[in-house]
Amino acid sequence: MHPEPAFDWNDRAALRAFVERIAFAHLFVAGPRGVAVVHVPMLPVGEDRLQFHLPHRNRATPLIPGATLIASFAGPDGYVSPDWYGLPDQVPTWNYCAVEAEGQATTLDRDGLIAHLDALSAAHEARLAPKPAWTRAKMDPRRFDAMLPAITAYELHVTAWRGTAKLGQNKPARAIASVIAAHPDRALATAMATANSLAQAA
Repeated sequence: MHPEPAFDWNDRAALRAFVERIAFAHLFVAGPRGVAVVHVPMLPVGEDRLQFHLPHRNRATPLIPGATLIASFAGPDGYVSPDWYGLPDQVPTWNYCAVEAEGQATTLDRDGLIAHLDALSAAHEARLAPKPAWTRAKMDPRRFDAMLPAITAYELHVTAWRGTAKLGQNKPARAIASVIAAHPDRALATAMATANSLAQAA
């Protein structure tokens, strides 16, 4: 996470909402059996719990027991040109939002795996409304049961949340407004506007 205090992001509810919205993580696994990086969807299931699943063939799967895991979620990001500030002697930078969730994982049993898969698909099918939601009721149950043994589901018990929202909070208001107006990535510009209006109101 960025060391500048102005960019600290410590609102636990906001961090969890960000994780739920982004939904896809770089999962770093480091333990006595080795290290690996996995790219995986994750689903918040409680204030400090995240669920995910992996194929048995994934190189990280045998490393997870006893390992420390860090799930990294990246949001809007982009280059910021010094020209946009309207101020002298500025340098290029990169603005971004990111959240890390650190902890250890336990394995879910078969019922837990099925519940996780149902909840994961339900969460993402809901984003596609008004499309009728897909459910596993549309599958042949025998096909579903045949696929289950190929994957393992886990629950990451988060012991540390860390967030960075590097969105120009260390710049004058007029410079921030100038960057927001000029930046081609409107998602990042919106994040900057939100973060800085909150900072100015605080």
